[in-house]
Amino acid sequence: MSTIGGLYKQADWKSEKHVPVIDCPSQTGADGVVEVKLCVGKEIAHPNTTEHHIRWIRLYFQPQGGPAPYEVASLEFNAHGESAGGANAGPAYTQHQGSVSLKLSQPGTLIATSYCNIHGLWESSKEIKAG
Repeated sequence: MSTIGGLYKQADWKSEKHVPVIDCPSQTGADGVVEVKLCVGKEIAHPNTTEHHIRWIRLYFQPQGGPAPYEVASLEFNAHGESAGGANAGPAYTQHQGSVSLKLSQPGTLIATSYCNIHGLWESSKEIKAG
């Protein structure tokens, strides 16, 4: 029996188009606020079609020494060219990227997860220091 954690794939985002990218400083400013940019397909573009797309990206924060992560944000991408006229004929395509500002009072790890409708679950992480 598989666990959900065992289904997440990891790779270097520079060579794999499905890995969520966490783009932010490695340390917050004095006020603890940091802007985190998230995307999938930074170096190698990921398709955004009705048949093959990124459905969501989620961001978590695991405090250093903490018992559990906190869910920080959930970015949903719901328009992939669908329409009554057929696949990829629609007027709207969401881009699989977004940004989140958050305030951290302690160091820890940012964890991003994403879901491709064909290739499944992916994850990446980045250490961050507070203050």
